[in-house]
Amino acid sequence: MKIITTNKSASFEYFIEEKYEAGIQLEGNEIKSLRLGNVNMNDSFCFLREGEACVKNMHIALYDKSDAFSTKNTRRDRKLLLHKAELAKIAGKINRQGYTLVPLKLYFKGSLVKIEIALCKGKHTYDKKQAIADRDVKRSVDRDIKNAGF
Repeated sequence: MKIITTNKSASFEYFIEEKYEAGIQLEGNEIKSLRLGNVNMNDSFCFLREGEACVKNMHIALYDKSDAFSTKNTRRDRKLLLHKAELAKIAGKINRQGYTLVPLKLYFKGSLVKIEIALCKGKHTYDKKQAIADRDVKRSVDRDIKNAGF
């Protein structure tokens, strides 16, 4: 499994409840661009529409060696490939207040591109401040241990 990119802000913005692995519907020049790592998942999100899951606002740069006629919208909606039972389970939980579907990482599994999506609940500002404080304490403890020579 080769990780292409991760959504670093997702774990800071949300409490991650459940994770799912989904396929993603892409075109040939998008795959080639992914192999070069030309993708940005910041500000991307997933939604359900007519019984299908889609990822919105994920930027895959145009492959520079592709023909001029294949220039598409780089931030188009891309369909996620999930089983119907998984879609029904996700739809039931999203309809509850406060849950959202967020893409976490994009990776190659063999020759296929997979996306890890998570059912998340949003954090409040005081939760984010607590996460920052915990991270600072951990850094200072690690720094003290390193300087003490243990």
